Amino acid sequence: MTLVAIAALIGCQGVGHSAPSQLQLTVSDSGTGKGTVTSNPAGVNCGSTCVGSFTAGTTVVLTAVPAANATFNGWSGACSGTGSCTVVLSASTTVTATFSASTAVQLSVSLAGHGSGTVTSSPSGINCPQSCTAGFPGGTQVILTARPAAGFPFAGWSGACSGTGTSCTLTVKAASSATATFNGSVALLNHIVFMAQENRSFDHYFGALREYWAQNGFADQPFDGLAQFNIPAGAIPTNPGCDPSSPPPNNCNAGAPGSTPVPSFHLLTQCIENPSPSWNESHVDRNLSNQISATATMDGFVETAADNSRRNASQGYTDFNGYRAMGYYDGTDLNYYYAMASNFATSDRWFSPVMSRTQPNRMYLAAATSQGHVYPPQPNSFLSAPTIFQELQNAGLSWKIYVNSASTGCSDTDSACLANFSEITWFTFGQQLKANPSLVAQHVQSITQYRFDAANGTLPNVALIEPAYGAALDEHPTVVPTGSPTEIQAGAGYVSTLINTLMNGPSWKDSAFILTWDEAGGLYDHVAPFNGDQSVPAPPNPDGIPPNDM
Repeated sequence: MTLVAIAALIGCQGVGHSAPSQLQLTVSDSGTGKGTVTSNPAGVNCGSTCVGSFTAGTTVVLTAVPAANATFNGWSGACSGTGSCTVVLSASTTVTATFSASTAVQLSVSLAGHGSGTVTSSPSGINCPQSCTAGFPGGTQVILTARPAAGFPFAGWSGACSGTGTSCTLTVKAASSATATFNGSVALLNHIVFMAQENRSFDHYFGALREYWAQNGFADQPFDGLAQFNIPAGAIPTNPGCDPSSPPPNNCNAGAPGSTPVPSFHLLTQCIENPSPSWNESHVDRNLSNQISATATMDGFVETAADNSRRNASQGYTDFNGYRAMGYYDGTDLNYYYAMASNFATSDRWFSPVMSRTQPNRMYLAAATSQGHVYPPQPNSFLSAPTIFQELQNAGLSWKIYVNSASTGCSDTDSACLANFSEITWFTFGQQLKANPSLVAQHVQSITQYRFDAANGTLPNVALIEPAYGAALDEHPTVVPTGSPTEIQAGAGYVSTLINTLMNGPSWKDSAFILTWDEAGGLYDHVAPFNGDQSVPAPPNPDGIPPNDM
Protein backbone atom coordinates (compact mmCIF):
# COMPACT_ATOMS: atom_id res chain seq x y z
CA MET A 1 0.00 0.00 0.00
CA THR A 2 1.29 3.50 -0.87
CA LEU A 3 0.02 6.61 0.81
CA VAL A 4 0.66 9.85 -1.09
CA ALA A 5 1.70 13.06 0.64
CA ILE A 6 0.16 16.16 -1.07
CA ALA A 7 0.96 19.74 -0.13
CA ALA A 8 -1.96 22.04 -1.19
CA LEU A 9 -2.09 25.86 -0.97
CA ILE A 10 -5.00 27.01 1.12
CA GLY A 11 -5.67 30.74 0.67
CA CYS A 12 -8.29 33.27 1.72
CA GLN A 13 -8.85 36.91 1.02
CA GLY A 14 -9.00 39.36 3.87
CA VAL A 15 -9.33 43.05 4.27
CA GLY A 16 -5.97 44.80 4.02
CA HIS A 17 -3.80 41.59 4.33
CA SER A 18 -3.55 37.86 3.38
CA ALA A 19 -3.18 34.95 5.88
CA PRO A 20 0.05 32.80 5.81
CA SER A 21 -0.17 29.97 3.28
CA GLN A 22 -0.70 26.44 4.78
CA LEU A 23 0.50 23.30 3.06
CA GLN A 24 -0.65 19.77 3.75
CA LEU A 25 1.93 16.93 4.08
CA THR A 26 0.67 13.36 3.71
CA VAL A 27 2.95 10.38 4.47
CA SER A 28 2.33 6.80 3.38
CA ASP A 29 3.98 3.49 4.14
CA SER A 30 4.71 0.74 1.66
CA GLY A 31 6.02 -2.81 1.62
CA THR A 32 5.40 -6.01 3.58
CA GLY A 33 6.46 -4.65 6.94
CA LYS A 34 5.13 -2.16 9.42
CA GLY A 35 6.54 0.99 10.97
CA THR A 36 5.86 4.59 11.99
CA VAL A 37 6.86 7.97 10.59
CA THR A 38 6.96 11.08 12.78
CA SER A 39 7.75 14.69 11.96
CA ASN A 40 9.64 17.56 13.53
CA PRO A 41 7.93 19.97 14.00
CA ALA A 42 5.04 17.81 15.14
CA GLY A 43 2.15 17.18 12.87
CA VAL A 44 2.75 13.75 11.37
CA ASN A 45 2.58 10.53 13.36
CA CYS A 46 1.89 7.83 10.83
CA GLY A 47 0.37 5.15 11.46
CA SER A 48 -2.15 7.25 13.43
CA THR A 49 -2.01 10.65 11.66
CA CYS A 50 -0.61 10.56 8.14
CA VAL A 51 -1.48 14.14 7.10
CA GLY A 52 -0.02 17.26 8.67
CA SER A 53 -0.49 21.00 7.92
CA PHE A 54 2.55 23.27 7.96
CA THR A 55 3.21 26.88 7.03
CA ALA A 56 4.63 27.24 3.55
CA GLY A 57 8.42 27.28 3.63
CA THR A 58 8.62 25.15 6.80
CA THR A 59 11.46 22.64 6.98
CA VAL A 60 10.06 19.32 8.15
CA VAL A 61 12.25 16.39 9.25
CA LEU A 62 10.65 12.96 8.91
CA THR A 63 11.92 9.95 10.87
CA ALA A 64 11.00 6.34 10.07
CA VAL A 65 11.06 3.69 12.83
CA PRO A 66 10.44 0.04 11.83
CA ALA A 67 8.20 -2.10 14.00
CA ALA A 68 9.38 -5.32 15.58
CA ASN A 69 9.99 -7.97 12.94
CA ALA A 70 10.43 -5.29 10.26
CA THR A 71 13.21 -3.34 8.54
CA PHE A 72 13.11 0.20 7.13
CA ASN A 73 14.20 -0.01 3.48
CA GLY A 74 14.14 3.70 2.57
CA TRP A 75 12.22 6.68 1.22
CA SER A 76 10.72 7.50 -2.14
CA GLY A 77 8.88 10.51 -3.55
CA ALA A 78 10.26 13.77 -2.17
CA CYS A 79 12.78 11.86 -0.01
CA SER A 80 15.44 9.26 -0.67
CA GLY A 81 17.94 7.18 1.25
CA THR A 82 17.49 5.36 4.57
CA GLY A 83 18.23 8.11 7.08
CA SER A 84 16.00 10.92 8.25
CA CYS A 85 14.24 12.83 5.48
CA THR A 86 14.21 16.66 5.30
CA VAL A 87 11.47 18.37 3.28
CA VAL A 88 11.09 22.15 2.65
CA LEU A 89 7.40 22.66 1.92
CA SER A 90 6.89 24.94 -1.09
CA ALA A 91 4.51 22.90 -3.18
CA SER A 92 2.58 19.71 -3.18
CA THR A 93 4.90 16.97 -1.86
CA THR A 94 4.59 13.19 -1.73
CA VAL A 95 6.72 11.03 0.64
CA THR A 96 6.58 7.24 0.93
CA ALA A 97 8.32 5.14 3.60
CA THR A 98 8.89 1.48 2.68
CA PHE A 99 9.15 -1.21 5.36
CA SER A 100 9.79 -4.92 4.77
CA ALA A 101 9.14 -7.83 7.11
CA SER A 102 12.37 -9.10 8.68
CA THR A 103 13.52 -12.70 8.36
CA ALA A 104 14.16 -14.29 11.77
CA VAL A 105 17.86 -14.76 12.58
CA GLN A 106 18.81 -17.81 14.65
CA LEU A 107 20.62 -17.37 17.97
CA SER A 108 21.82 -20.53 19.71
CA VAL A 109 23.11 -20.98 23.24
CA SER A 110 25.05 -23.96 24.55
CA LEU A 111 26.04 -24.85 28.09
CA ALA A 112 29.55 -26.08 28.89
CA GLY A 113 31.62 -27.03 31.90
CA HIS A 114 31.03 -29.44 34.75
CA GLY A 115 28.61 -27.20 36.62
CA SER A 116 24.94 -26.48 36.20
CA GLY A 117 22.93 -23.38 35.28
CA THR A 118 20.48 -21.77 32.87
CA VAL A 119 20.56 -19.03 30.22
CA THR A 120 17.53 -16.90 29.33
CA SER A 121 17.03 -14.10 26.81
CA SER A 122 15.32 -10.74 26.65
CA PRO A 123 13.31 -10.50 24.39
CA SER A 124 12.10 -13.96 25.35
CA GLY A 125 12.81 -16.99 23.23
CA ILE A 126 15.77 -18.70 24.87
CA ASN A 127 15.42 -20.63 28.13
CA CYS A 128 18.32 -23.05 28.02
CA PRO A 129 18.70 -25.98 28.66
CA GLN A 130 15.01 -26.49 27.77
CA SER A 131 15.00 -24.18 24.73
CA CYS A 132 18.47 -23.22 23.51
CA THR A 133 17.73 -21.80 20.03
CA ALA A 134 15.38 -18.98 19.00
CA GLY A 135 14.79 -16.71 16.02
CA PHE A 136 14.96 -12.91 16.38
CA PRO A 137 14.39 -10.18 13.77
CA GLY A 138 17.61 -9.01 12.21
CA GLY A 139 19.07 -6.11 14.14
CA THR A 140 17.38 -7.06 17.42
CA GLN A 141 19.37 -6.35 20.56
CA VAL A 142 19.24 -9.47 22.73
CA ILE A 143 20.34 -9.68 26.35
CA LEU A 144 21.41 -13.14 27.50
CA THR A 145 21.51 -13.80 31.24
CA ALA A 146 23.35 -16.74 32.80
CA ARG A 147 22.08 -18.01 36.15
CA PRO A 148 24.34 -20.61 37.80
CA ALA A 149 22.70 -23.22 39.99
CA ALA A 150 23.46 -23.03 43.69
CA GLY A 151 27.10 -23.83 44.37
CA PHE A 152 28.22 -23.76 40.73
CA PRO A 153 30.27 -20.67 39.75
CA PHE A 154 29.74 -19.06 36.35
CA ALA A 155 33.06 -19.16 34.46
CA GLY A 156 32.19 -16.90 31.51
CA TRP A 157 31.04 -16.62 27.91
CA SER A 158 32.57 -17.63 24.60
CA GLY A 159 31.46 -17.44 20.98
CA ALA A 160 29.22 -14.44 20.22
CA CYS A 161 29.58 -13.31 23.85
CA SER A 162 32.67 -12.76 25.95
CA GLY A 163 33.60 -11.85 29.49
CA THR A 164 32.72 -13.24 32.89
CA GLY A 165 29.68 -11.14 33.74
CA THR A 166 26.42 -13.05 33.90
CA SER A 167 24.77 -10.79 31.28
CA CYS A 168 25.74 -10.48 27.63
CA THR A 169 24.24 -7.98 25.17
CA LEU A 170 24.51 -8.63 21.44
CA THR A 171 22.83 -7.38 18.28
CA VAL A 172 21.57 -10.24 16.15
CA LYS A 173 22.55 -9.63 12.52
CA ALA A 174 23.39 -13.14 11.35
CA ALA A 175 23.06 -16.64 12.74
CA SER A 176 25.30 -16.86 15.79
CA SER A 177 25.94 -18.91 18.90
CA ALA A 178 27.14 -18.23 22.42
CA THR A 179 28.43 -20.63 25.06
CA ALA A 180 27.96 -20.21 28.79
CA THR A 181 30.39 -22.18 30.97
CA PHE A 182 29.50 -23.21 34.50
CA ASN A 183 32.25 -24.69 36.64
CA GLY A 184 31.84 -27.55 39.02
CA SER A 185 32.59 -27.37 42.71
CA VAL A 186 34.37 -29.94 44.85
CA ALA A 187 32.04 -29.01 47.69
CA LEU A 188 29.12 -30.44 45.72
CA LEU A 189 30.65 -33.87 45.08
CA ASN A 190 28.62 -36.78 46.36
CA HIS A 191 30.53 -39.59 44.65
CA ILE A 192 34.27 -40.20 44.26
CA VAL A 193 35.37 -43.13 42.12
CA PHE A 194 39.06 -44.06 42.36
CA MET A 195 41.00 -46.43 40.14
CA ALA A 196 44.74 -47.16 40.07
CA GLN A 197 46.00 -49.11 37.07
CA GLU A 198 49.40 -50.80 37.01
CA ASN A 199 53.03 -49.83 36.52
CA ARG A 200 53.37 -46.86 34.17
CA SER A 201 55.35 -43.64 34.59
CA PHE A 202 54.16 -40.19 33.59
CA ASP A 203 56.78 -39.60 30.87
CA HIS A 204 56.18 -43.11 29.51
CA TYR A 205 52.42 -42.49 29.13
CA PHE A 206 51.88 -38.73 28.92
CA GLY A 207 55.28 -37.21 28.19
CA ALA A 208 54.17 -36.43 24.60
CA LEU A 209 50.94 -34.69 25.62
CA ARG A 210 52.21 -31.28 24.54
CA GLU A 211 52.77 -32.62 21.03
CA TYR A 212 49.17 -33.85 21.03
CA TRP A 213 47.92 -30.37 21.99
CA ALA A 214 49.79 -28.79 19.09
CA GLN A 215 48.45 -31.37 16.64
CA ASN A 216 44.84 -31.16 17.80
CA GLY A 217 44.20 -27.47 18.39
CA PHE A 218 44.51 -27.35 22.18
CA ALA A 219 46.02 -24.23 23.72
CA ASP A 220 49.57 -24.72 24.95
CA GLN A 221 50.26 -24.32 28.66
CA PRO A 222 53.11 -24.96 31.07
CA PHE A 223 53.71 -28.69 31.25
CA ASP A 224 56.53 -30.87 32.53
CA GLY A 225 56.66 -33.78 30.10
CA LEU A 226 59.42 -35.03 27.83
CA ALA A 227 61.75 -32.18 26.92
CA GLN A 228 61.72 -32.86 23.17
CA PHE A 229 58.06 -31.77 23.07
CA ASN A 230 58.59 -28.48 24.88
CA ILE A 231 58.21 -25.15 23.07
CA PRO A 232 60.99 -24.57 22.12
CA ALA A 233 62.08 -28.19 22.05
CA GLY A 234 64.66 -29.31 24.58
CA ALA A 235 67.25 -32.04 24.38
CA ILE A 236 65.97 -35.59 24.12
CA PRO A 237 66.60 -37.25 27.50
CA THR A 238 68.90 -40.26 27.65
CA ASN A 239 70.10 -42.90 30.09
CA PRO A 240 73.50 -44.58 30.02
CA GLY A 241 73.44 -47.69 27.82
CA CYS A 242 74.88 -51.14 28.49
CA ASP A 243 78.57 -51.95 28.20
CA PRO A 244 79.08 -53.72 24.84
CA SER A 245 81.96 -55.67 26.38
CA SER A 246 79.58 -57.09 29.01
CA PRO A 247 77.06 -59.18 27.04
CA PRO A 248 74.39 -61.38 28.62
CA PRO A 249 74.30 -63.15 30.96
CA ASN A 250 76.61 -60.56 32.52
CA ASN A 251 75.14 -57.45 34.08
CA CYS A 252 74.46 -54.49 31.82
CA ASN A 253 77.14 -52.34 33.47
CA ALA A 254 75.50 -49.19 32.08
CA GLY A 255 77.68 -46.16 31.51
CA ALA A 256 80.94 -48.07 31.17
CA PRO A 257 83.47 -46.74 28.63
CA GLY A 258 82.30 -47.54 25.12
CA SER A 259 78.62 -47.69 26.03
CA THR A 260 76.10 -45.69 23.98
CA PRO A 261 73.38 -43.61 25.69
CA VAL A 262 69.81 -44.76 25.06
CA PRO A 263 67.49 -41.88 24.10
CA SER A 264 63.81 -41.46 24.79
CA PHE A 265 61.93 -42.94 21.82
CA HIS A 266 58.41 -43.74 20.58
CA LEU A 267 57.48 -47.36 21.21
CA LEU A 268 55.98 -49.20 18.24
CA THR A 269 54.49 -52.04 20.27
CA GLN A 270 51.62 -52.08 22.74
CA CYS A 271 53.22 -54.90 24.72
CA ILE A 272 56.55 -54.63 26.51
CA GLU A 273 58.40 -56.91 28.89
CA ASN A 274 58.04 -56.02 32.53
CA PRO A 275 60.95 -54.05 34.02
CA SER A 276 61.33 -54.64 37.73
CA PRO A 277 59.96 -51.85 39.97
CA SER A 278 61.14 -53.44 43.23
CA TRP A 279 62.97 -51.65 46.04
CA ASN A 280 66.56 -52.19 44.89
CA GLU A 281 65.84 -51.57 41.22
CA SER A 282 63.86 -48.39 41.92
CA HIS A 283 66.77 -46.96 43.84
CA VAL A 284 69.11 -47.73 40.93
CA ASP A 285 66.60 -46.02 38.60
CA ARG A 286 66.88 -42.93 40.81
CA ASN A 287 70.69 -42.87 40.91
CA LEU A 288 72.74 -45.34 38.89
CA SER A 289 76.04 -44.87 40.68
CA ASN A 290 75.04 -44.05 44.27
CA GLN A 291 71.71 -45.30 45.55
CA ILE A 292 72.01 -43.61 48.95
CA SER A 293 72.90 -40.19 47.55
CA ALA A 294 70.54 -37.30 48.27
CA THR A 295 70.79 -36.38 44.59
CA ALA A 296 68.37 -38.06 42.20
CA THR A 297 70.02 -38.31 38.76
CA MET A 298 67.24 -40.48 37.23
CA ASP A 299 69.78 -42.35 35.10
CA GLY A 300 69.50 -46.03 36.02
CA PHE A 301 66.35 -47.14 34.20
CA VAL A 302 68.16 -48.83 31.30
CA GLU A 303 70.45 -50.66 33.73
CA THR A 304 67.62 -52.17 35.77
CA ALA A 305 65.48 -53.09 32.75
CA ALA A 306 68.43 -54.77 31.02
CA ASP A 307 69.51 -56.68 34.11
CA ASN A 308 65.96 -57.88 34.74
CA SER A 309 65.79 -59.31 31.21
CA ARG A 310 69.24 -60.88 31.48
CA ARG A 311 68.38 -62.55 34.79
CA ASN A 312 65.18 -63.94 33.26
CA ALA A 313 66.43 -64.94 29.81
CA SER A 314 65.43 -68.53 30.45
CA GLN A 315 61.86 -67.34 30.98
CA GLY A 316 61.68 -65.74 27.55
CA TYR A 317 62.84 -62.15 28.18
CA THR A 318 64.70 -60.68 25.21
CA ASP A 319 65.35 -56.95 25.81
CA PHE A 320 68.88 -57.48 27.14
CA ASN A 321 69.83 -53.83 26.52
CA GLY A 322 66.93 -52.35 28.49
CA TYR A 323 65.72 -50.13 25.67
CA ARG A 324 62.06 -50.47 26.68
CA ALA A 325 62.64 -48.40 29.82
CA MET A 326 63.18 -45.28 27.68
CA GLY A 327 60.16 -45.85 25.42
CA TYR A 328 57.07 -43.66 25.46
CA TYR A 329 53.59 -43.70 23.94
CA ASP A 330 51.76 -40.79 22.31
CA GLY A 331 48.29 -39.69 21.29
CA THR A 332 48.12 -42.17 18.42
CA ASP A 333 48.63 -45.02 20.88
CA LEU A 334 46.56 -43.73 23.82
CA ASN A 335 44.03 -41.54 22.05
CA TYR A 336 41.33 -41.92 24.73
CA TYR A 337 43.69 -41.08 27.58
CA TYR A 338 45.20 -38.14 25.68
CA ALA A 339 41.76 -36.71 24.88
CA MET A 340 40.64 -37.03 28.50
CA ALA A 341 43.90 -35.58 29.83
CA SER A 342 43.44 -32.59 27.51
CA ASN A 343 39.89 -31.89 28.65
CA PHE A 344 40.10 -32.62 32.38
CA ALA A 345 42.53 -31.85 35.19
CA THR A 346 45.83 -33.71 34.80
CA SER A 347 48.82 -33.74 37.14
CA ASP A 348 52.32 -33.85 35.65
CA ARG A 349 53.83 -34.90 39.00
CA TRP A 350 53.53 -38.61 39.72
CA PHE A 351 55.23 -40.08 42.79
CA SER A 352 54.53 -43.44 44.39
CA PRO A 353 54.41 -43.60 48.21
CA VAL A 354 57.06 -46.36 48.23
CA MET A 355 59.94 -46.71 45.76
CA SER A 356 58.98 -50.31 45.22
CA ARG A 357 56.39 -52.60 43.69
CA THR A 358 52.62 -52.92 43.64
CA GLN A 359 51.74 -54.40 47.02
CA PRO A 360 53.23 -51.80 49.39
CA ASN A 361 51.94 -48.97 47.21
CA ARG A 362 48.42 -50.36 47.27
CA MET A 363 48.68 -50.72 51.04
CA TYR A 364 49.35 -46.99 51.13
CA LEU A 365 46.37 -46.44 48.86
CA ALA A 366 44.09 -48.16 51.39
CA ALA A 367 45.65 -47.01 54.65
CA ALA A 368 48.38 -44.39 54.04
CA THR A 369 50.93 -46.89 55.35
CA SER A 370 52.58 -50.17 54.49
CA GLN A 371 53.74 -50.56 58.10
CA GLY A 372 57.32 -50.91 56.88
CA HIS A 373 56.69 -53.34 54.03
CA VAL A 374 58.55 -52.69 50.79
CA TYR A 375 57.73 -56.18 49.52
CA PRO A 376 54.53 -58.25 49.74
CA PRO A 377 53.84 -59.42 53.30
CA GLN A 378 54.21 -63.04 54.27
CA PRO A 379 51.13 -65.27 54.05
CA ASN A 380 48.74 -64.79 56.97
CA SER A 381 50.58 -61.63 58.00
CA PHE A 382 48.01 -58.83 58.08
CA LEU A 383 48.40 -55.11 58.69
CA SER A 384 46.65 -53.74 61.76
CA ALA A 385 46.49 -50.15 60.47
CA PRO A 386 43.02 -48.66 60.02
CA THR A 387 41.98 -48.23 56.41
CA ILE A 388 40.19 -45.40 54.65
CA PHE A 389 37.14 -47.64 54.44
CA GLN A 390 36.87 -47.72 58.23
CA GLU A 391 37.24 -43.95 58.34
CA LEU A 392 34.44 -43.59 55.79
CA GLN A 393 32.26 -45.97 57.76
CA ASN A 394 32.87 -44.09 61.00
CA ALA A 395 31.96 -40.83 59.24
CA GLY A 396 28.67 -42.28 58.01
CA LEU A 397 29.75 -42.33 54.36
CA SER A 398 28.92 -45.23 52.07
CA TRP A 399 31.65 -47.15 50.24
CA LYS A 400 32.19 -50.10 47.92
CA ILE A 401 35.06 -51.98 46.33
CA TYR A 402 34.35 -53.25 42.81
CA VAL A 403 36.26 -56.27 41.46
CA ASN A 404 36.29 -57.70 37.93
CA SER A 405 35.57 -61.41 38.30
CA ALA A 406 37.19 -62.40 34.98
CA SER A 407 39.72 -65.22 35.47
CA THR A 408 39.36 -65.06 39.27
CA GLY A 409 37.30 -68.21 39.66
CA CYS A 410 34.72 -66.11 41.52
CA SER A 411 31.13 -65.57 40.53
CA ASP A 412 29.85 -62.01 40.40
CA THR A 413 27.77 -62.68 43.51
CA ASP A 414 30.51 -64.29 45.65
CA SER A 415 31.72 -61.20 47.49
CA ALA A 416 34.01 -63.10 49.89
CA CYS A 417 35.80 -64.63 46.91
CA LEU A 418 36.03 -61.29 45.08
CA ALA A 419 37.55 -59.67 48.18
CA ASN A 420 40.65 -61.86 47.76
CA PHE A 421 41.49 -59.75 44.70
CA SER A 422 41.49 -56.47 46.62
CA GLU A 423 44.21 -54.89 48.75
CA ILE A 424 41.67 -54.75 51.58
CA THR A 425 42.54 -58.36 52.48
CA TRP A 426 46.11 -57.42 53.42
CA PHE A 427 44.59 -55.74 56.46
CA THR A 428 43.01 -57.19 59.58
CA PHE A 429 39.92 -55.17 58.72
CA GLY A 430 39.70 -56.93 55.36
CA GLN A 431 39.88 -60.34 56.97
CA GLN A 432 37.11 -59.37 59.37
CA LEU A 433 35.07 -58.09 56.45
CA LYS A 434 35.45 -61.38 54.56
CA ALA A 435 34.28 -63.31 57.60
CA ASN A 436 31.03 -61.34 57.80
CA PRO A 437 28.81 -62.45 54.90
CA SER A 438 26.35 -59.57 55.09
CA LEU A 439 29.03 -56.88 55.37
CA VAL A 440 31.25 -58.23 52.61
CA ALA A 441 28.22 -58.56 50.32
CA GLN A 442 27.36 -54.94 51.03
CA HIS A 443 30.85 -53.55 50.40
CA VAL A 444 32.66 -55.82 47.91
CA GLN A 445 30.83 -56.28 44.62
CA SER A 446 31.48 -57.10 40.99
CA ILE A 447 32.32 -54.71 38.17
CA THR A 448 28.93 -55.66 36.72
CA GLN A 449 27.34 -54.10 39.79
CA TYR A 450 29.45 -50.96 39.29
CA ARG A 451 28.04 -50.56 35.81
CA PHE A 452 24.53 -50.92 37.20
CA ASP A 453 25.17 -48.46 40.04
CA ALA A 454 26.74 -45.87 37.73
CA ALA A 455 23.92 -46.16 35.21
CA ASN A 456 21.14 -45.99 37.80
CA GLY A 457 22.39 -43.40 40.28
CA THR A 458 23.08 -45.85 43.11
CA LEU A 459 26.83 -45.32 43.52
CA PRO A 460 28.21 -45.04 47.07
CA ASN A 461 29.94 -41.90 48.30
CA VAL A 462 33.36 -43.48 47.67
CA ALA A 463 34.15 -46.35 45.32
CA LEU A 464 37.42 -48.15 44.63
CA ILE A 465 37.68 -50.08 41.35
CA GLU A 466 40.34 -52.77 41.46
CA PRO A 467 42.33 -53.42 38.26
CA ALA A 468 41.13 -56.31 36.09
CA TYR A 469 44.29 -58.31 36.72
CA GLY A 470 42.91 -61.64 35.53
CA ALA A 471 41.54 -60.21 32.29
CA ALA A 472 44.90 -58.62 31.36
CA LEU A 473 43.23 -55.20 31.40
CA ASP A 474 45.35 -53.68 34.18
CA GLU A 475 47.99 -52.19 31.80
CA HIS A 476 50.81 -53.97 33.68
CA PRO A 477 53.76 -54.69 31.36
CA THR A 478 53.85 -58.36 30.42
CA VAL A 479 55.38 -60.69 33.00
CA VAL A 480 57.07 -63.33 30.83
CA PRO A 481 56.06 -66.16 30.60
CA THR A 482 53.40 -66.40 33.33
CA GLY A 483 51.52 -63.22 32.53
CA SER A 484 49.12 -62.73 29.64
CA PRO A 485 50.36 -60.24 27.02
CA THR A 486 49.06 -56.88 28.17
CA GLU A 487 48.07 -54.43 25.44
CA ILE A 488 47.84 -50.85 26.63
CA GLN A 489 44.93 -50.07 24.31
CA ALA A 490 42.92 -52.96 25.73
CA GLY A 491 43.44 -51.61 29.24
CA ALA A 492 42.65 -48.04 28.23
CA GLY A 493 39.57 -49.24 26.36
CA TYR A 494 38.36 -51.04 29.48
CA VAL A 495 38.86 -47.92 31.59
CA SER A 496 36.97 -45.88 29.01
CA THR A 497 33.89 -48.08 29.44
CA LEU A 498 33.95 -47.48 33.19
CA ILE A 499 34.31 -43.71 32.85
CA ASN A 500 31.75 -43.43 30.06
CA THR A 501 29.20 -45.41 32.06
CA LEU A 502 29.55 -42.88 34.86
CA MET A 503 29.50 -39.86 32.54
CA ASN A 504 26.31 -41.09 30.87
CA GLY A 505 24.57 -41.80 34.17
CA PRO A 506 22.57 -39.57 36.53
CA SER A 507 25.37 -39.27 39.11
CA TRP A 508 27.92 -37.63 36.79
CA LYS A 509 26.75 -34.14 37.77
CA ASP A 510 28.12 -34.61 41.31
CA SER A 511 30.85 -37.20 40.77
CA ALA A 512 34.61 -37.26 40.28
CA PHE A 513 36.53 -40.12 38.67
CA ILE A 514 40.19 -40.20 39.72
CA LEU A 515 42.48 -42.35 37.56
CA THR A 516 46.12 -43.01 38.36
CA TRP A 517 48.78 -45.74 38.21
CA ASP A 518 50.18 -47.35 41.35
CA GLU A 519 53.88 -46.83 40.55
CA ALA A 520 56.21 -46.15 37.63
CA GLY A 521 57.05 -49.79 37.03
CA GLY A 522 60.72 -49.18 36.22
CA LEU A 523 59.86 -46.98 33.21
CA TYR A 524 61.68 -43.68 32.66
CA ASP A 525 60.55 -40.40 34.17
CA HIS A 526 62.73 -37.31 34.34
CA VAL A 527 61.18 -35.72 37.45
CA ALA A 528 63.07 -36.66 40.58
CA PRO A 529 61.33 -37.45 43.85
CA PHE A 530 61.57 -34.58 46.31
CA ASN A 531 64.74 -34.53 48.40
CA GLY A 532 65.94 -32.45 51.30
CA ASP A 533 68.60 -30.84 49.11
CA GLN A 534 66.01 -29.40 46.70
CA SER A 535 64.25 -26.06 47.04
CA VAL A 536 61.05 -27.84 48.07
CA PRO A 537 61.49 -29.61 51.42
CA ALA A 538 61.11 -33.36 51.40
CA PRO A 539 57.73 -34.56 52.65
CA PRO A 540 57.92 -36.52 55.88
CA ASN A 541 57.87 -40.30 55.85
CA PRO A 542 54.09 -40.80 55.75
CA ASP A 543 54.02 -43.32 58.57
CA GLY A 544 57.46 -42.82 60.12
CA ILE A 545 58.22 -46.55 59.85
CA PRO A 546 61.50 -47.54 58.14
CA PRO A 547 61.63 -50.55 55.80
CA ASN A 548 61.51 -53.79 57.78
CA ASP A 549 61.51 -56.56 55.16
CA MET A 550 64.41 -55.72 52.86
